[in-house]
Amino acid sequence: MKKIYLIRHAKSSQKVACGDFDRPLNKRGKGDLEFMANRLKHFGIMPDLIVSSPAKRAKTTAKGIADIIGYEKSKISYQDSLYESSYQTYRYILDSISDKLDSIFIIAHNPTITEVGEILSGAILTNMPTCSIVCIEFETTCFKEIRENSGKILFFDYPKKHDI
Repeated sequence: MKKIYLIRHAKSSQKVACGDFDRPLNKRGKGDLEFMANRLKHFGIMPDLIVSSPAKRAKTTAKGIADIIGYEKSKISYQDSLYESSYQTYRYILDSISDKLDSIFIIAHNPTITEVGEILSGAILTNMPTCSIVCIEFETTCFKEIRENSGKILFFDYPKKHDI
């Protein structure tokens, strides 16, 4: 069994004068990040690998989650291709993951992360809110064997679901 946790970055600031790539998290984003990371920790979820977009808001989200759950931040893999990506980008990443690993976090951006969740699971997610997490499980021993509509959603969690 393989598990993919698709995680949309936490809420970023629209008020900071910078390019899209360099947007930092805002106050709500920082709070949501801490809340969701603590939920992962509470349920004992620890990935074998964290892969993240290098955009500041995604990178901050990846490091924040790693810090709270106890994942070594130096082992986070930053993939330039996850910024302004496509389903094919995710496919390439999945195909390159060692079969020795069983679970991965992918931290990236909308609209592609929602699209990927829908394609892999066959479910209608419509929109993954900021700092949301979709866990999809696949009955396979190889990430390369993951196919469209083959995954089962184990959970879809996000901050506003908890009225924080």
